[in-house]
Amino acid sequence: MSRSMVWCLLICLFAICIPSSAHASQGAARKPNIVFIMADDLGVHDLGCYGRKDQPTPNLDRLAKQGMRFTSAYAAASICSPTRAAIMSGFAPARLKLTTFLPGRPDAVSQLLLHPAINQQLPANVRTVAELLRMLGYRTGCVGKWHLGGKGALPTDRGFDFFHAGKALTEPSQIEGGKGEYDLTEKAEKFIEDNKTKPFFLYLCHNNPHVVLNAKQGLVEKHKSAFNPTYAAMIETLDDCVGRVVAKIDALGLGADTIIIFTSDNGGLHVLESPRTPATYNRPFRAGKGFLYEGGVRIPLIVRWTGRIKGDSTTDVPVISTDWTPTFLALAGGKATATYDGVNIADLLLHGRAPPSRALYWHQPHYTNQGGRPAGAVRDGSWKLIEHYESGACELYDLANDLGEASDLAAKFPARVAELRGKLEKWRRDVGAQENTANPKFNAKLHRALYIDFDSSRLKLEATASKMAPTLEPWRAVMGQVVNAKKTSQPGAGAVLLHARDAKVHGTKLRYENPPQKDTLGFWVEKTDWAEWSFDVPNAGKFDVEVLQACGKGSGGSEIEIAIKDQRLTIKIDETGHFQRFVPRTIGTMTFASPGRQTLTVRALTKPGVAVMDLRRIVLKSAS
Repeated sequence: MSRSMVWCLLICLFAICIPSSAHASQGAARKPNIVFIMADDLGVHDLGCYGRKDQPTPNLDRLAKQGMRFTSAYAAASICSPTRAAIMSGFAPARLKLTTFLPGRPDAVSQLLLHPAINQQLPANVRTVAELLRMLGYRTGCVGKWHLGGKGALPTDRGFDFFHAGKALTEPSQIEGGKGEYDLTEKAEKFIEDNKTKPFFLYLCHNNPHVVLNAKQGLVEKHKSAFNPTYAAMIETLDDCVGRVVAKIDALGLGADTIIIFTSDNGGLHVLESPRTPATYNRPFRAGKGFLYEGGVRIPLIVRWTGRIKGDSTTDVPVISTDWTPTFLALAGGKATATYDGVNIADLLLHGRAPPSRALYWHQPHYTNQGGRPAGAVRDGSWKLIEHYESGACELYDLANDLGEASDLAAKFPARVAELRGKLEKWRRDVGAQENTANPKFNAKLHRALYIDFDSSRLKLEATASKMAPTLEPWRAVMGQVVNAKKTSQPGAGAVLLHARDAKVHGTKLRYENPPQKDTLGFWVEKTDWAEWSFDVPNAGKFDVEVLQACGKGSGGSEIEIAIKDQRLTIKIDETGHFQRFVPRTIGTMTFASPGRQTLTVRALTKPGVAVMDLRRIVLKSAS
């Protein structure tokens, strides 16, 4: 071969290598595609890879094998819209003033507390992750359920180039499921195909397996031995559709360029709510959708990024919905534009390095259709505290030893209760969480039927949903009565909340202690000090009087008197183990012949210890 031919050959080889080398360089620098797939009301144990035996999910199990499976993943709320808002923004639902589903449930006479008025859309002054990614050069697509606002607040108004809502309920056929799954899948596949040469963000939100439960009859028959055959059939359809999207990504050679996230917006529905329910169960976790117990907020989470995230790996590091916005920004090479409530978990995904230890918080000032009542919660390490806003009572659980939240340890660890409740209150103040107010039409009889006589957070699990349904029907009928705006229930005498911060204090030492770990009338070391409240009784009637009191060791035994005119009630103060571990106590009843202005006083009759008590709140509520 001549020298000139050799040089020609070398030049040709060099020319061939140049574009290949350039492509490799571009590929290394390419921003990752992000495909976020979310199911609607999918329970933490509804997939085979999470231990479910009667609902095969081969595609999602394979995805978990190829990536990372989270065993302590949390939704930002136990209801859909708040979690979706958290994912889109990186902010806690409490900060966004969007703490229940849109448009929200109307108030009912069965409620001791009224719902706060929430934002009816994701606030316009909050940048969505879609807007931020689009600024970084991403094409953005939203396919499926949005549920964060209507006209003027649709995905195409909030950073998405493309939006296809689909239908939440469809007629099952050879080409479609019962929740419009295949239509959404086709649109998702096309979006991926159309944008394969540029970075893209696909937000794919299925309506499956939300009620109304609906599936192909053949699949229902196939799963006739499952806990809920219709639900199991829907899960198979969901699994098939997720498998198709993943297959499309891999067929286009985008696996190494695409991070895939699969998760749910809240826990599974465990009660009777519509035909063919209960949908699922969340055992060993307690309760489900609508509750701040683990069954309501712990969710499945699988993340795959071929070649970047270690396959067949699991992590028990707690993560939450608010983490996605800062994480996606970091992965896309962007900078945070705000101080988010979530944290960047990219190092956890890519290297297994957990973010600094932190507490996770929830604020749900609403009654839910599943039986949940207004509450807040905090998880710090393995400890979890739930504060019930109706009574002020706090429950404490050690999740390391009690995943089912069966053993309330509040009395055993009062200092831990005081510490965690203080953290929760500080967080609420920091984010500007909305508070409940008393319901002037509160009906105690309906309240007892829905929440006291029947506790839907502690259902006995039967072998099948059809066996559970009959025992839930009477409770469901009452719930339907109170939440149906077209039906009216008899109002009760109402309720009144008297907060420590609103008291008029008399004496030398007694005062309201404002720090969040206190939030009480304290320093009651002088027996002659006393407090009073002026308020309006909403209606004539008989009222139970409840005090939320705390008392440290060695200071119990004081006798106090609560008086309104000539009506007087006395109670001996119990030790609660800590001056900031508050316990609600009903001390008697008072009767009012007519509505109007009243003054309530609290005085100490005796004080054998160092202090009388700490007092956070007094409640007057209809007794019938």
